[in-house]
Amino acid sequence: MSMAALPSSVTYADAPSCEGAMLLPVRGVRGGLAFAVQDWVAQEVPVALEFNGISHAVMLATPLDLEDFALGFSLTEGILDGAHELYGVEAEPSALGITVRLDVASAAFARLKQKRRSMAGRTGCGLCGTESLAQVSRELPVLADGMRLERRAIARAMSRLQAQQTLQQATGAVHAAAWCSAEGEVMFLREDVGRHNALDKLVGALAAAEVEASAGFIAVTSRASFEMVQKTAMAGVSLLAAVSAPTSFAVQTAQRAGLTLVGFARKDDLVVYCLPERLAAAPEALAH
Repeated sequence: MSMAALPSSVTYADAPSCEGAMLLPVRGVRGGLAFAVQDWVAQEVPVALEFNGISHAVMLATPLDLEDFALGFSLTEGILDGAHELYGVEAEPSALGITVRLDVASAAFARLKQKRRSMAGRTGCGLCGTESLAQVSRELPVLADGMRLERRAIARAMSRLQAQQTLQQATGAVHAAAWCSAEGEVMFLREDVGRHNALDKLVGALAAAEVEASAGFIAVTSRASFEMVQKTAMAGVSLLAAVSAPTSFAVQTAQRAGLTLVGFARKDDLVVYCLPERLAAAPEALAH
């Protein structure tokens, strides 16, 4: 998918194509005037993940970057220890949705069976189908303390997200997750109707490209839920910046993993909920 923004002179309905969206007839009222047009609507389809022939999860997702999604989900859920354990991915569309078949190493498959998790019907809460409380807060890596960011790097990244969110610009219905350099440049970005799916796609893209994820930070256009923090930590990234607020469980999880959690990152403003010392040029008040 191209990351370039559509020209401002082109209405989205006039664009010849929009990957990840369907053109549908809509009616409405705007500015007191009735209208009837063709408009782009984000696609949302059931995506079933099968590991070595065994169905494990069914997610509602945008059918873009499914190889990245499969790899990222497998990594952030602890099914794979690394991209080297994924031998192949094949997506098969049907009238019911899309089945993504993953061929994984025997060690990864054994790990999957030990989880004994059923996540059919999983939602954004990230816990639906979890069998016990012990499965909620699984062991997370303790993140290294080496990276330091200037506060303006987060502002720079947030200001540049919108231009690369082509599907969001066309539909207004999707989230984005981006990996940004320490200087705030947006290097990788993925979109999806589910915020956690967008993050999984991003993690998969980083792993496939063999990027050293710990050298940058992740910015998301959603709230910072527990699941978003957990997936960021599993990716080895030590700072998560969200445009909206975190939850208390997300803050607790970030503290446990040694992850700097930033919320309400809008223009030059931000709120740091834990480990502010990673922001090298943060106002003095953030350190107290």
